[in-house]
Amino acid sequence: MNIAIVNWRDPWHPAAGGAEVYAWELARRFAAGGDRVWFVTARAPGQARAESVEGVRLVRMGGSFTVYPLVLLWMLVRRNRFDVVLDCQNGIPFFTPLVVSRRTRVLCVVHHVHDRQFDVHLAWWLAALGRFLEGPVSRWAYRGRECVAVSPSTVRAMRERLGWRGPIHLVPNGVPGRLRAPRASAAPSRRPRLVCVGRLVAHKRVELLLEAVPELRKRWPDLVVDVVGRGPEEARLRAAAPEGVVLHGYLTEEDKERLVSAAWLQVNTSQGEGWGLCVLEAAALGVPTVAYDVDGLRDAVRPGETGWLLPEGGDLAKGLTAAIDELTAAPDTYSVKCREWAAQFSWDRSAARLSALIRRPPDAPAAPAVLEWEEW
Repeated sequence: MNIAIVNWRDPWHPAAGGAEVYAWELARRFAAGGDRVWFVTARAPGQARAESVEGVRLVRMGGSFTVYPLVLLWMLVRRNRFDVVLDCQNGIPFFTPLVVSRRTRVLCVVHHVHDRQFDVHLAWWLAALGRFLEGPVSRWAYRGRECVAVSPSTVRAMRERLGWRGPIHLVPNGVPGRLRAPRASAAPSRRPRLVCVGRLVAHKRVELLLEAVPELRKRWPDLVVDVVGRGPEEARLRAAAPEGVVLHGYLTEEDKERLVSAAWLQVNTSQGEGWGLCVLEAAALGVPTVAYDVDGLRDAVRPGETGWLLPEGGDLAKGLTAAIDELTAAPDTYSVKCREWAAQFSWDRSAARLSALIRRPPDAPAAPAVLEWEEW
């Protein structure tokens, strides 16, 4: 099949995150299976306009906002080429149904609903425009089209907050096979050590963790917090970092996994996620997560088994103290449960699920929507 995956960024973009990992892991598996795959995305300074990686043809154009009209024009010129378009919505989608052939199957891939995050990142008028495009305009453009969501939280948010009525299928994130290998394991640090992994952007609220550190160090004076990631908030967070916090910036996968493996806990303070890929990857290494009870993270963390969920607005230092006390009383229990939970997810399985959806004959009955992990 000829498959176009349109996504805001690619995995090598300086601002890439979990959405880029998702799109790329699917793209490379489709290509490995014999499909002709185009990955159409924005172009960061220094990136080539076109190249081929692992059999996937990368096509880059435009910046954060100009990528949208440029991709639509590119797709319009090639409107009869593609059998399938995976239109990845990162706040707003690309609206490809407006330009492709009627015979082309378009699936809108949604990681999480951005309505509340627009206010964090954009001026009020841009935030209002974002909500209009994400809600009413998207509902109209993708009417009758199937959608893919990465978590039950996203499905509920699409139904309740965006008013989406069409079919939505659950195709979650996966875990890289290398994280299940024995070499990926490492003994936790003897000193209390927390890790936070993710892009340093406003809605991740990493400052909440930094503010909790002085209180935690009253109880554990040698406690260390490792922050892994880069982003526009990095300079501000470095200036505010108290003693005991180390901001590492970008790390290779091997170095990141080494830090996570040594941690007692991973901490995720995000306002909301589609899923929280770092939670699943930490679980594969036997490390539980403390997070707030918000979209996505309430799916990724299983309270009492793979971590702890704190009420939104709750005292983070108090929650972390309780988690550390409970963890030190039964460390192996959480480690085993984390690995068992992560073992249920793989990129191969997710790609197979999505492949079955896009290859279903047009006149076949609609595929059953998988909406909960138990069904998955």
